[in-house]
Amino acid sequence: MASRTALPAPDDLKRRLLTLAALNVILCPEEWLRYHTFIPNWAPNVSLAKIDNGAGDHLFVLFEPEGVILKGFDHESELSPHARDEYAVWPGIYDGAPEALLAFLEDEALEKEDVTFCIWRETGDSQWRIGEVRIPEGADDGSDFLLGTIFETPEDYADWAEGYFDMPIPVEPVKALYAALAISVEAIRSLNPERNVEEALLELEALGITATDRERLS
Repeated sequence: MASRTALPAPDDLKRRLLTLAALNVILCPEEWLRYHTFIPNWAPNVSLAKIDNGAGDHLFVLFEPEGVILKGFDHESELSPHARDEYAVWPGIYDGAPEALLAFLEDEALEKEDVTFCIWRETGDSQWRIGEVRIPEGADDGSDFLLGTIFETPEDYADWAEGYFDMPIPVEPVKALYAALAISVEAIRSLNPERNVEEALLELEALGITATDRERLS
């Protein structure tokens, strides 16, 4: 997935981001180092997914009753407010975005002004939308890069994770988690033999991931 037009429907997007966060829980015990994270109850009736590559680029995805909004920031993009003569959001990025969806971006932790693209979809709408943004010829807003890390297939994720985490990633347990929000003790150990399984399960259950064979720990 590498473009706005290829974004899945909101429910499918939420499930995929939740799956990616669960895999990060298993593969990366250190929460602050995780590439994909998900907070189911970030605010009342609001979930927050975050992609952070640790190099200054990020993507926040807010799931709200009024819809979904994505705010991305590529620090090397020509559209970055830091790349302008005077620090300011690139014209048009937030134009047309519903106030109800924008409101949560005012939270300091979400760095509203650090943005190079914004995409949204109101509840009941049939397509994703963007503002009237004019991107200079040869410039890049970073959306292909950041949206591309919401991996569509288990194989895509396993290939990427093997390089990112510098460890072998068996694809079968990744496939199983993509297929159902449930995981076995065996699958956790297969994905990361060094992981403390009990600690991982506590985090996974907080995400709503079912443990299929917890009794194997007793």
